[in-house]
This record gives sequence, structure tokens and C-alpha cells, in this order.
Amino acid sequence: MTMSKSLKDSKQAILVLGNSDSGLYDFRKEVLGALMDRGFAVHVSVPDTGYVGKIRALGCVCHDTVMERRGMNPLKDLKLFSFYLRLIKEIKPAAVFTYTIKPNIYGGMACRMKKVPYLVNITGLGTTLEHEGVLQRMIVLLYRTSLKKAGCIFFQNRQNRDFMQEKGCVAEDAATKVISGSGVNLKEYTPKPYPKDKQVRFVSVMRIMKDKGIGELLETAETIHREYPDTLFEILGAYEEESRSLYEPRIEDLQSRGIVRYYGYRDDVPDFYAHCQAVIHPSWHEGMSNVLQEAAATGRPVIAGNISGCKEIFEDGVSGIAFSPKNAESLTNAVRAFLSLSDEDRASMGQKARAHVEAYFDREKVVQAYLDTLFELIK
Repeated sequence: MTMSKSLKDSKQAILVLGNSDSGLYDFRKEVLGALMDRGFAVHVSVPDTGYVGKIRALGCVCHDTVMERRGMNPLKDLKLFSFYLRLIKEIKPAAVFTYTIKPNIYGGMACRMKKVPYLVNITGLGTTLEHEGVLQRMIVLLYRTSLKKAGCIFFQNRQNRDFMQEKGCVAEDAATKVISGSGVNLKEYTPKPYPKDKQVRFVSVMRIMKDKGIGELLETAETIHREYPDTLFEILGAYEEESRSLYEPRIEDLQSRGIVRYYGYRDDVPDFYAHCQAVIHPSWHEGMSNVLQEAAATGRPVIAGNISGCKEIFEDGVSGIAFSPKNAESLTNAVRAFLSLSDEDRASMGQKARAHVEAYFDREKVVQAYLDTLFELIK
């Protein structure tokens, strides 16, 4: 991409607002690097949960941010909005990128008020928008206000875009683009030798909560282990506190019986992909699943719900197996179908999974889409 010398040599600032330092680092560090490579000073606003040091090491200026990712507390959300206003006034960014619900809403409102160009990323609808009720109507109203002047609204799948337009969050004439989620770094996630162990390991990476399909996964694990004792279901991810009391006793019971193994949150997920035979992702809704992209890039077949944000990442019966979401019986049958395959067929399915993400989910293409849109906006 060509740029004028004045733009390349300037130190215009770009401000990035997010709700997760680990998510920003894991899935968007290439975007941050590309912006700095093109001469921008990149400022990042996220809560510090241990990854801010890594983001700062990339060369970004980090601004610690107090935010409750879940729930709506008017006083705390007002403080977040006021913080964004002060940050924009101080930095005077050429443009702002926002990711996830609260930064999209309150960051978008702050950008509108300060008349700063901004690009919004709808990385998924979230539990609140998925369910009818007072909270959904409130979020719709807030989104309608915050997205009105966005330079572009990025979506990770068409269904999410259509939903937001139908609900009135996004105007029909608004500038929108559908991209391949965050994409996957194909140099970082490389094909691994397919395991030939007698024990078949299934890995699931998820937040432990109802909408991520943990109930169906645990039911399937118990059924399958009874039929196939040489199976192990490994679960990685933190509990959502409001549902910990519901799922923790069940997981501990299954773990005591050798059916599942729970590891909590891990930052060495690729090692788990490498030693498993398949990745199971039972989520009810997704933007575009990073877990499935990474697993496929590693050369692992995927077993996932037939939903937008998952079904685009694999070909049913070719590089993975689909099942009906929210349906433990359907998930169990999908796992049975996988176990009926020979080792050679499973390995071949993994190779085809890698080929599919190479063709459609290369992160470099996602980064270029952001850059192209940014330069159109601020030229």
C-alpha cells in the first residue's frame, strides 16, 4: 500500500479501546504492530490483567482502564465514558479503534462528542443482545446512539450484521464490512504432527458459562467416556463467577472419575492443540471463533455447532463435524462419528482444516482490511 511521505513520517496517534488486554495481545498485536510500522503512535486503553506489559513491549503507550466487562452499573459506566472523553482530549488521536461492547458504546459516544473519526468492531453479539428483554432494548438504544457517526463498523459474520440492522443498532446506509474475525497468524500456529496415542483427547477452550455450551459438553463427555473409556475431555478456561457454583461441582466430579481434566485459564493453549485429536467448541453464538481458527491452523479437526461464526471455519464432513447447538445428543453423535474414523482419516481431516484457514482466515488479510479502511477515513 502506498502512502504519502508526510503521513508515514508523522507521529499521529491512533487510540485503541478494548475490554481485554489478553484478547488484544493474542488476537490483535499484528494490527498494533502494523499501525506502528506505518508511523503512528499507538495508544491502548484496556484493563490490566497481566498482559499490559506485553502490549507495552510492542511499543504501545498503555492507559490502565477501570472497567466491568459484564453487567451494567450506571455510575461505573459513566466513569468509563468520562475517562474516554479525557483520554481523547489528551491524546488527540487521528482515529480511534474500538473493540467489544462497552468500548464500542462509550468509546463511540466519546468520539462522537469530540468529533474524532472512529472504527467499530462488533466481535460478537454477547449474551445480553442474544436474549429478549429490558437489557437488550437498553443495549440497542445505546448502540444506536454510539454507532451513528462511525466511519466503518466491522462485523465478523453476516448474521451479526443483519441482526444489528434489524434491531436498529446500525442504520441501513451505515458503512459496514464483514471480515474473517481476527484471522489467525499462520506463522505462529503451524501444523503439528497428528498424535497416534491410544487415548483420544478432545480439547475445549471456553469461558465456563451456559452460553458457551459447557452443559452440553459435560453431558457428552460422560456419555462418550462410558462408551469409549480411552477418551479424555480437556477443558481450558476460567469460570464466569455468576455460574461457578453451578458448574464447578459437576466438573470436579467428572474429573475425579477420569472423564474430564480441567486446567483453568492457560496461556499455553497451542500445546494442548498439539497433543489432542480434535477440538470441540459447543458455543451457542460467536463472532468468528478464534479457537476454531487456531485449532484448524494447527492441523486439528474441529467439532463445532452449526452456527454463524463457527460453520465458516470448517467444511462439515471434510475438515470437521457440525452439530446442532444447544443439543447434547447432537454433540454426542458428532463425537461418535469422529471416533468411528480411522487415524488416517482423522489426520487427513486435520490437514484439510489447515488448508481451509490458509485460504480464508489469514490474519494478514484482516490487518490489511483495517489499514485500508483507516487510510480512507483519515486521508
